[in-house]
Amino acid sequence: MCGIIGYVGPRPSQDILLAGLSRLEYRGYDSAGIAVIDGDGGLGMRKRAGKLAVLRDDLASTPLADGTTGIGHTRWATHGGPTDANAHPHLADDDKLAVIHNGIIENFAELKSELVGEGVTFRSETDTEVAAAMIGREYARTGDLVSAFRAVVSRLEGAYTLLAMHEDHPGLVVGARRNSPLVIGLGEGENFLGSDVAAFVEHTRKALAIGQDEIVAITPGGVEVTDFSGAPVEVEAFEVTWDASAAEKGGWSSFMAKEVSEEPEAVANTIRGRIHEGRVEIPELDGMDEFLADIDRILVIACGTAAYAGMVGKYALETWTRVPVDVELAHEFRYRDPVLSPRTLVVSISQSGETMDTLMAVKYARSRGAKTLSICNTQGATIPRESDAIVYTHAGPEVAVASTKAFVAQITALYLLALHVGRVRGAIDPVVAVEAVTELEAVPGKIARVLETEQARIEQLAHWMADTRSVLFLGRNVGYPIALEGALKLKELAYIHAEGFAAGELKHGPIALIEPGQPVFVVVPSPRGSGEMHKKVVSNIEEIRARGARVIAIAEEGDVAVLPAADEVLRIPLAAPMFEPLLAVVPLHIFAMGLAEAKGLDVDQPRNLAKSVTVE
Repeated sequence: MCGIIGYVGPRPSQDILLAGLSRLEYRGYDSAGIAVIDGDGGLGMRKRAGKLAVLRDDLASTPLADGTTGIGHTRWATHGGPTDANAHPHLADDDKLAVIHNGIIENFAELKSELVGEGVTFRSETDTEVAAAMIGREYARTGDLVSAFRAVVSRLEGAYTLLAMHEDHPGLVVGARRNSPLVIGLGEGENFLGSDVAAFVEHTRKALAIGQDEIVAITPGGVEVTDFSGAPVEVEAFEVTWDASAAEKGGWSSFMAKEVSEEPEAVANTIRGRIHEGRVEIPELDGMDEFLADIDRILVIACGTAAYAGMVGKYALETWTRVPVDVELAHEFRYRDPVLSPRTLVVSISQSGETMDTLMAVKYARSRGAKTLSICNTQGATIPRESDAIVYTHAGPEVAVASTKAFVAQITALYLLALHVGRVRGAIDPVVAVEAVTELEAVPGKIARVLETEQARIEQLAHWMADTRSVLFLGRNVGYPIALEGALKLKELAYIHAEGFAAGELKHGPIALIEPGQPVFVVVPSPRGSGEMHKKVVSNIEEIRARGARVIAIAEEGDVAVLPAADEVLRIPLAAPMFEPLLAVVPLHIFAMGLAEAKGLDVDQPRNLAKSVTVE
């Protein structure tokens, strides 16, 4: 949820920390702070509530003495409101120790009572300051920062990543993780820590992934990783496949605008290398075909937008594999008694690979004997490492909090998975599989056409509707999850009431919401491949139009049946019904972004939200 960076090396750390935090601000933007050990061995700290720009301005007017060791943090508030006092870093040991933290320490109240009983006073409402005080107490006893860290982390419960440095040890930053992300960046004569690789990708693309319950100590000359008991461990190395420019706006008005423009590329990159001579072969699934041929159930677990991608994928998985598929919200899954077996494939979906609800659901599924497969966009993330198999989406860094290009990439990965499993099981006709592959390969070009032909018009429509207080979305079959996604994007970005419905549910209650002027987006299925559904959706449009609704239809080119019924028609290129969601969602992403911009809102950093939900 929060963004973390640590640095040791020969260069001034302040600039490196601030640059890293600017690329991590999507993880939290309630407050920010840095701590630096200066050239004289003194620890200086500055933190401010508000976005990173507030801290930048403060440091510009009153700079800290710079040094070559530092830690930085951008916060999404959990314990304690977004105030200067609650911002990180937190200090201990007579302000010689600085600590930053991502996650929640669930037993902080018990530990705080223990410390208060010893006479410790606190300056904030955070659980982080409790950890800082405990590390400071242990360090005062031992004079060894790593051993002090080790003694404390074994007592902490919950999900956390902690970084610490002490002015007695310039050139050393210590970190630990449990159920929360931490990666190492390897430089030449310098090293980095970060909550994800965006923190340091400007300086190095060589990274190491830290495992569960491990402690890392970085110095300019090396990296040492141990488990919580002190035993050395081997760490997994990987190369970051994108550079810092991919996480920059590059002249776009917002990261979201840039990422919507990259939706064709996100789909193309996810497909690349996985289609050979007209059939899908996913290299990451080598060795799993025997298991996949024998599965009797697929369970998809995810949250938010990723769950809607899973709902779209359910149609493809059942159609092409003939295996029953359920889609569950990860945060509900493990709090009941789900039926799992060794023949169950649990597919988790997470853009960041750090979504805490999904991570805990994956661990639970494995503990119950199921095989797990992760669909993820982030290298070195925790969920892929906790899964039996991984299919990366290769959408590139997604900085805007509201997901767009990652959503279409997730659907693409699910379609590839369905075609792969269907082939392995012999459940899909080879001719049908070739047709599906041909359709999938055409999707990037078709999304590009939507952007080229419809974006300006959709943005104009959004500006006309700037005063809208409520929008409804209807869809059938694969269009239903797209209706849910359209509604979620408006909630996230424009802060207005928005709901998505299965169109068939309209007469079972939701039609009561229709009143004169009510805007309703309708995802219209193709009349070519689903004529019966098309007629039913057109009938739905007539029903709501008769009650005064203003209908905006998303329909394929050449569909004239919707013209008399809809007030506005947004066109998408012809595609087989299964592939229409990848096209129909694009106008909804554009509309939500346009409406938020028309209201003067920050489309990249919506209120109360952060990109990676790393706490339950």
